[in-house]
Amino acid sequence: MCGISGWIDFQRDLTREQQVVDAMCATMTCRGPDAGGTWVARHAALGHRRLAIIDLPGGAQPMTTPDGEVAMVYSGETYNFAELRDELRRRGHRFDTDSDTEVVLHGYLEWGAQVAEHLNGMFAFAVWDSRTEQLLLVRDRMGIKPLYYHPTEHGVLFGSEPKAVLANPLADKVVDADGLRELFAMVKTPRHAIWAGMREVEPGTVVTVDRAGLREHTYWTLRALPHTDDQQTSVAHVRELLDDIVARQLVSDVPRCVLLSGGLDSSAITALAGQHLGRTGEQVRSFAVDFLGQTENFVPDPLRATPDGPYVHDVAEHVGSQHQDIVLDPDTLADPEVRRAAVQARDLPIGMGDLDQSLYLLFKAIRQHSTVALSGESADEVFGGYQWFHDPRAREAETFPWLAAMRTQAGGQLNPLSPDVAAALDLQSYVADGYRDAIRSVPVLEGESGAERRMREICYLHLTRFVRILLDRKDRMSMAVGLEVRVPFCDHRLVEYVFNTPWSLKTFDGREKSLLRHATADVLPKSVVERVKSPYPSTQDPKYAAVLQRQVADLVAAGNPALSLLNETWLREALAQAPDRIDTAARFTFERALDLAAWFDLHNPTIKL
Repeated sequence: MCGISGWIDFQRDLTREQQVVDAMCATMTCRGPDAGGTWVARHAALGHRRLAIIDLPGGAQPMTTPDGEVAMVYSGETYNFAELRDELRRRGHRFDTDSDTEVVLHGYLEWGAQVAEHLNGMFAFAVWDSRTEQLLLVRDRMGIKPLYYHPTEHGVLFGSEPKAVLANPLADKVVDADGLRELFAMVKTPRHAIWAGMREVEPGTVVTVDRAGLREHTYWTLRALPHTDDQQTSVAHVRELLDDIVARQLVSDVPRCVLLSGGLDSSAITALAGQHLGRTGEQVRSFAVDFLGQTENFVPDPLRATPDGPYVHDVAEHVGSQHQDIVLDPDTLADPEVRRAAVQARDLPIGMGDLDQSLYLLFKAIRQHSTVALSGESADEVFGGYQWFHDPRAREAETFPWLAAMRTQAGGQLNPLSPDVAAALDLQSYVADGYRDAIRSVPVLEGESGAERRMREICYLHLTRFVRILLDRKDRMSMAVGLEVRVPFCDHRLVEYVFNTPWSLKTFDGREKSLLRHATADVLPKSVVERVKSPYPSTQDPKYAAVLQRQVADLVAAGNPALSLLNETWLREALAQAPDRIDTAARFTFERALDLAAWFDLHNPTIKL
């Protein structure tokens, strides 16, 4: 796992721009703390920061062919690299290392841009071929690993994160009206990168840059296919896929672990990992985040009926994992430096509040023991686990289902913008346009019933919009501390198969995630098999909200410029609430204000409405 950056310019001599190339690369140090390097030619410059996972001595980058004509920087993991290496050897290729990077490079030499279609994994990489003066930017099918680019007058800038691109003087730190719309809408519009002029490489896409310009080619997308397997066969095939996926994703030359929340998704990964490692006498290691006093003082709410702690410990005992809880207190969670680190990691003030801070702190603690972690992320999108999948009002709403649900949960105040900014952005129309565009791209089967078709639409929206928000969050928070997080549920084989199972099969036992539950029930404790879906935990301690309130009061007193985007009346009303009785909408407003203030301080963006 690594960070990549680069600059292609067909008019400029980049050998004279080493200082800028180094600056772009340096922004990725957190993603690759083990090593770094650059490769610079007249019209192409590549930068790489390495987090060593496979073949520690042999995977240095940028990697070039012996003649130096082809150079590559690569981020991610190719889980089928051993099979591909064998195939390439049969085709006459010789290898000097045991790294998956070299396999991908030789794969390009053999198959060109089609190399992406041969890879099973999470990856984002760039190949510069001086023979054709052509750059390829390639991203994995589900968008697990990030990749951004910024077209320039004579070429392109690119990087794993926007901060690498913004380190180049050719890129301005400007956020226009569409950028703000994307920032506050929670919809993840394809290719949109918030920063004006910058784009995100679409998942399953190859971007080609040469003297003729820039072109995109989609090599993978979800397709609607008939599902002919019966219930028993479907469950068995899901288990077969998961066994293979987890085994592949446990391959590592550095310590690995699993993230355990006590829910079905992470518990299934933990149990399967424990089973696989146990065959060689190795004990799986697990980590969970918790909050001081959360289990003892837990109060059920519409999202979370039970605390995670008891279920986490049930799984750890059942699996026999070497387990550790990372327990956070309100002051640590609300520490301005922790928030600043989270916002810096994401380059954006997304506003997930303590969910971002706790994830960052969890990963920071894990990194002291492990370099690779397996996560249960994306199972809800793949198998249909969110509450709103099963809420008729959210399903039937003519908008993204998660927005319909979140407006209710947040008391209707998802976007606490000032009246002037709200009028200029017209988020309602922006979201409506984005929803119509998304629905038009849904693949359907001929003759599919109204109900089945609607559920296919909802599954597609989650797999192409919502999951990308969460994958980006997990990647940024983990890589900010040099931890590689792998997501088995995003294996494209599993995604394709489950996407095409009818909704009646996804819920055949009358509950959410029926296929996953029955596929893994034999390795899980009964308590987890029967547990109702509970999202990633959030602190219930009123002290946390009270600390936020004091911090926002300080921002208001100082006249912080970030607050000009927010509704002054809402802020005053939230600040007037009793510190021990701060409601959900007020806490959400505080999180937005503090994230925006940190973002302004870090990036000093120019806002153009």
